[in-house]
Amino acid sequence: MIRRRSHPDALVSARRTEAFTDGVFAIAATLLVLGLTDQSLGTVGSDAALAAALVELAHPLFSFVVSFLILCLMWMTHVRQFEYIARIDALGMWINGLRLLFVVLVPFTSSLNTTYDDLLLGRVLLPVNFFLAILLGWVQWVWAVRSGAIPDLTRSDARRIGRAGLSAVLISAVVVAVSPLLGSIAFLLFAFDGLVTRMLRGGNDPAEAPSAPADGDVGGRG
Repeated sequence: MIRRRSHPDALVSARRTEAFTDGVFAIAATLLVLGLTDQSLGTVGSDAALAAALVELAHPLFSFVVSFLILCLMWMTHVRQFEYIARIDALGMWINGLRLLFVVLVPFTSSLNTTYDDLLLGRVLLPVNFFLAILLGWVQWVWAVRSGAIPDLTRSDARRIGRAGLSAVLISAVVVAVSPLLGSIAFLLFAFDGLVTRMLRGGNDPAEAPSAPADGDVGGRG
């Protein structure tokens, strides 16, 4: 069901912010692959040399896959949030803009992670980048709850979804803490997101399905 996209107190339609955010996530995810080019393989003159060069790309490839998957998870969170956010004001747009600032920095910090993984900053900057982007995604939901931008959800359901976002914030903070020791492997801690969400009694969906608007407005995409 397409949720209501308008709100009587709306200053700016949330629809355009949603579309812009989708585009930024798509571009950032695409730019990640630029760190994996044939130039990284050096001079290759035989199948054996090519195979050896590809093995040496294991760490850059792992960082690319992890960064891409986390960006996908963040985008899915964005999709779920804007399924219910019906309005957005200046503060909401600034929070979203700051989050996108860190999203577009991911290809850069990901390249630093692969090139300078032997240095402390090289291992830490990418986790910090993700932590700030994920934190701002959670802050955006807190803004939405407090500003009344999600009229189709009860307060308890809104908080339940917020606790699911808080799970990712907590895990990303732990990833930052252990990344100096584990490097990119620390990102595997995101596999426990579902467990932490359940521990926080959160969920990605409301406990009760939102009721259809009384005025019949279920679109607003036109």
